[in-house]
Amino acid sequence: MELEELGFTDWYREKQTHVKRLDCSPARVTAVDRDSYLVRNENGEVRCELAGNFMFTAQSGEDLPCVGDWTCVQYYNDGTFAIIYELLPRRSLLRRKTSGRAIDYQIIAANIDVAFILQSCDTNFNIHRLERYLVMVNDGKVEPRLLLTKCDLANAQELHRLISVVREAHIDCPILPISNRTGAGIGELRQMLEAGKTYCLLGSSGVGKTTTLNQLIGQAIYDTQQVRDYDGKGRHTTARRQLIVLEQGALVIDTPGMRELGTIGMSSGIDQSFSDIAELSLGCRFTDCTHTTESGCLLLAALQDGQLSKDRYDSYLKLISESEYHEMSYVEKRKKDREFGRFIKSSLKQKSK
Repeated sequence: MELEELGFTDWYREKQTHVKRLDCSPARVTAVDRDSYLVRNENGEVRCELAGNFMFTAQSGEDLPCVGDWTCVQYYNDGTFAIIYELLPRRSLLRRKTSGRAIDYQIIAANIDVAFILQSCDTNFNIHRLERYLVMVNDGKVEPRLLLTKCDLANAQELHRLISVVREAHIDCPILPISNRTGAGIGELRQMLEAGKTYCLLGSSGVGKTTTLNQLIGQAIYDTQQVRDYDGKGRHTTARRQLIVLEQGALVIDTPGMRELGTIGMSSGIDQSFSDIAELSLGCRFTDCTHTTESGCLLLAALQDGQLSKDRYDSYLKLISESEYHEMSYVEKRKKDREFGRFIKSSLKQKSK
């Protein structure tokens, strides 16, 4: 296998000329398990760890390797073990706010070409959750596509209604209904995949990500579990993110289900996902319009005359408010972290004198 087959395009090759360690070679991260990594190059996959200086200089989780990253490594023990010394620049990055009260980023995957967002045609279908996934994908500079799984559970009329709900929310990405039980749409999905390109499966637990991956592989390699009948939810079958090379050459990253999709500083992703609202807001009377009480607000006018639905308006304001609030908290947290880091370094210097 050549590096190009793992997604190493001319873009990364050009970035490689600017790395600090010229004695290293490129390898792609295929799995992350706490402080241990798997990387793959043209000769195969090996376990590796971070260089000590890499760990010391990393200021946050964003600076650490994630699945899909291209790294600069040195190989040891006859090529059976490697050390990561640098990261190549990322062309795209999927991230979200960490779950719970912590204000920080959780990195999902890097260098993705296309993200397949899965929503099932049952009680799992949720347009606001889909909007959040689209914000994350658009913010990360990844092309979104929607897979409506379990389409065998919906008749033609219900399937048409679900697609209409998506289109009425001004979501214009490609939509493909599929059924892992009957095989409907699976052939079309396979035809979408291009050799050397990297795809990612995103969705909450129970939508069929792992089952879809097994379909693409052609055999049931990864375990799946039944979802609960009363609410359509399932357990996390996938325990870690990993990159799989399909037989036809496409690369797919499976991810654990996400129940929380908080946003931090994703204003560009929100504006892209709500492009109709963002464009309309440019005509507001005040440049700092909050779109809540101001006279001359075009969003409020559109809301009043029925051009903008209350549901979509509320969703937009909620995401903007959440993103800005968490971004302020994150900036403050990073400031305190840097101050504490300088204090520790100063203390160590004083102690060494």
